[in-house]
Amino acid sequence: MPLTSAISDARVVFTPSGKRGYFPVGTPILQAAQALGVDVDSVCGGRGLCGRCQVVHATGNFPKHFINSKSENISPISEAEKAYAAHPKKTLLDGRRLSCATQILGDCVIDVPPDSQVHQQIVRKEADAFDIEIIPPVQLHYVEVWKPNMYDPSGDLRRLREALEREWHLTNLRFGPGMLLSLQRELREGDWKVTVAVDYLGQVIAVNPGFKESLCGLAVDVGSTTVAAHLCNLRTGEVLASAGMMNPQIRFGEDLMSRVSYVMMHPDGDAEMTKVIRETINELAENVAAKANRQLDEIVEVTFVGNPIMHHLLLGISPLELGGAPFALATDESVRIRARDLKLTLHTNTRCYVLPCIAGHVGADTAGMILSEAPHKREAITLLVDIGTNAEIVLGNKERLLAASSPTGPAFEGAQITCGQRAAPGAIERVRIDRKTLEPKFKIIGCDLWSDETGFSKQTKKTGITGICGSGIIEAIAEMYLAGVLTQDGVINGSFAEKSERIVSEDRTFSYILHDGEQHIHISQNDVRAIQLAKAALYAGIRLLMERLGIESVDRIRLAGAFGNHIEPKFAMILGLIPDCNLKQVSSAGNAAGTGARIALLNHESRNEIEEVVRQVEKVETAVETNFQQHFVNAMALPHKIDKFPNLAKEVELPADNMSENTYENATPTAKRRRRKTTNS
Repeated sequence: MPLTSAISDARVVFTPSGKRGYFPVGTPILQAAQALGVDVDSVCGGRGLCGRCQVVHATGNFPKHFINSKSENISPISEAEKAYAAHPKKTLLDGRRLSCATQILGDCVIDVPPDSQVHQQIVRKEADAFDIEIIPPVQLHYVEVWKPNMYDPSGDLRRLREALEREWHLTNLRFGPGMLLSLQRELREGDWKVTVAVDYLGQVIAVNPGFKESLCGLAVDVGSTTVAAHLCNLRTGEVLASAGMMNPQIRFGEDLMSRVSYVMMHPDGDAEMTKVIRETINELAENVAAKANRQLDEIVEVTFVGNPIMHHLLLGISPLELGGAPFALATDESVRIRARDLKLTLHTNTRCYVLPCIAGHVGADTAGMILSEAPHKREAITLLVDIGTNAEIVLGNKERLLAASSPTGPAFEGAQITCGQRAAPGAIERVRIDRKTLEPKFKIIGCDLWSDETGFSKQTKKTGITGICGSGIIEAIAEMYLAGVLTQDGVINGSFAEKSERIVSEDRTFSYILHDGEQHIHISQNDVRAIQLAKAALYAGIRLLMERLGIESVDRIRLAGAFGNHIEPKFAMILGLIPDCNLKQVSSAGNAAGTGARIALLNHESRNEIEEVVRQVEKVETAVETNFQQHFVNAMALPHKIDKFPNLAKEVELPADNMSENTYENATPTAKRRRRKTTNS
């Protein structure tokens, strides 16, 4: 695997994996990908026949990767690609290349689309079961309109209004000018029997020929890593279909600040990211509509949640002001906008509602989480944590609510971890380590058996064991700490190498071998540090809110988001991601932001509720809090340098304290990130 450069070598970076290396000019992209272990599908063995190895050459200047990826840095379209594209039953989408038939001619960034990956991302943002009071934003009204005749000169629109008033007592309805373009056709197609869709503000959305029983709405969670959409029956609230996709903006930067940096370096960068996220939403809408056997024009209402940067890019607003203090939002209010203004290919009159934001780094996704979990209606002090690239935190009860965000970075999602990967079949997601022998056992996504159980090898033969995802990393490090392999300050104890071959020397540090098979999977000292930095940033943010609220403990904790949904609370607490609490009161909130989007979709009165609540939330900006640094330093220890965990100690035998003095006195979240060596993920 060429990781060092010769004079004639070209530097290549693959996204979203982040794997990189140097290769001789003329190397096929597929060959480079295979050498680095990049997940690219290929069935024909590089003959240009199967078309599964399609990639996208990302052009432009990428300061993060120190690459100017020019269009001429890959070879021109080859004859093999022309032949493949000309085949009537095969597709080579615009901008895509066959990696087996394209050569590297210079430094380049290559994006591997999800459909070209063998182990495609599992987007764990399914719709959670949740009781929602249905107060639809759009109601259907079936009417029979009097036919025109020579004795009544009134127009079709007037007679439709009269029918709605006569049969439904609806008056002063508003019809947009566009309604007139198709009204006469719809009335005659339905033999003067039509179903009229009217929103709660008295605006007519659609006129459908004949009797129509229901219309649909779409609830969309625009995450920085994944985008999830839920198609709902607006009358019953039933989730008809759900789908998720990787956010294509990842190729512009894995974390939010990288995307803001991309906009700073590229004048049209925000427009590019706006375009691709809207295209993704259109694709998801088509996907769920097809799954539910519905037409796109049946979707008449859409709600959105997302963090502030995703919020701005969705609306076509530059996120530049969110890239530095004072992190000013263009608007923190809810937004009502027509779908066609967002270039969404839905019904011409479809309306969109974007939930309000709270602060520069606490967005509409947090508002959705609050709407879903309703801490403002509870007596108990509740901690809500949505763990992602940027963690959002809400703390309080019906008396007072506080909110903040912490820059955890992408480590929890497998990025910047030596053998890390996102959640996909083959990824290790559960880990246990024997306290005496230090031997591990694990589970992978796609198999219910533990690695030491009969039949594991057979069941995992197809997927293989490909890496370790976020929940697996959390459990591995927590188990290493409980087994004594890790000290309290996060150092892999080299003296244990005499006890187990699992602990091996790596330059001046040590690593723990989790699996030594076709893929060598281990946890390095740098991996431990990356997780410590992320968890310390999160815990420090939580501690700041507790300090501001004047409390030393919380009554209940809810872990939200796709990642939070798959962390076992005990291991989150052992690691020190969250403060001590009765483990029976720590649970997953599922995709709370997505649930909030569904509530806002199906109950229009909830929109007024969340708009009122977010105005009362107190925002705490961790970047300017003087105590954040000390909280961060203390939180680097496992589970914490100072805070006690009596509830956890009742459930788990914690190792004796062996904290080194002043280990992290000069550490800061940002400084540590700058010094950290980049590794393949």
